[in-house]
Amino acid sequence: MHTTNSSKIEITTFFLIGIPGLEHLHEWVSIPICLMYLVAILGNCTILFVIRTEPSLHAPMYYFLSMLAISDLGLSFSSLPTMLRTFVFNATGISPNACFAQEFFIHGFTDMESSVLLVMSFDRFLAIRNPLRYNSILTNARVVKMCLVFSIKSMVLMLPFPFALKSLTYCKKSQLSHAYCLHQDVMNLACSENTVDFFYGFFVALYMMSDSVFIALSYIFILKTVMGIGSHKERLKALNTCVSHICAVLIFYVPVIALAFMHRFGNHKSPSTTILMADIFLLVPPLMNPIVYCVKTQQIRKKILGKLGLK
Repeated sequence: MHTTNSSKIEITTFFLIGIPGLEHLHEWVSIPICLMYLVAILGNCTILFVIRTEPSLHAPMYYFLSMLAISDLGLSFSSLPTMLRTFVFNATGISPNACFAQEFFIHGFTDMESSVLLVMSFDRFLAIRNPLRYNSILTNARVVKMCLVFSIKSMVLMLPFPFALKSLTYCKKSQLSHAYCLHQDVMNLACSENTVDFFYGFFVALYMMSDSVFIALSYIFILKTVMGIGSHKERLKALNTCVSHICAVLIFYVPVIALAFMHRFGNHKSPSTTILMADIFLLVPPLMNPIVYCVKTQQIRKKILGKLGLK
């Protein structure tokens, strides 16, 4: 800490937190957390490897799935260092600059995953609505451009966050609410004016939530299209192509929405509930997405079993 011109003590180190009241069990808690990270990283790397090495999977749907896997890997690697330090080594201190960088990458990859889920819903609508024109509309070149644009957009959208947080003054409070840094959590520690930062954060949150609205609209159009198919068997077949994506959307958005409401309106709730939901938000989507797509996508499942020599 050091003294500012206003005679206040400015915080130079933030402190992360594991699970309040269960500090003595952190080493045991670290075992399932490490296993979840390991499975998530191996699962998403497997998805990327199989899509990269199998020419038959060089199609728009699988390119978008690759982007989803990259987003999941980004989320995992962004939170992994501080989660391990907190639960395994009980090292909770983190410098402000490292904290600002971590929250930038966590929120950046979160927005990227949200954008990928949105474009995947458009992909499913197009595949069901215009199957004959699907490949001519979503060419490989267009898919690559879309992925590049969404990636750049996510990083640019989150770029003001670390600079805005760095401009604030932090005094008295230094205890964060999680084992990693989130924007709202860090901003709440500031003792200087943060109105601009608050409203920009609110704008970004609304922008991300708009993705979920457009995803819902996409599925309304998908259902409308499916209901127009005469054969019951064909309707089920069309809807079955969306099951994996629907699962991925629910796995991602339910914890995000719940966590956002807890941070904004849940000050009276148990801190452990908020911490648990935040951990689910970071750990479960990267863990479950490759499992869901391996189980529900026949082409992916066959190729992975083939690589393992189990086919």
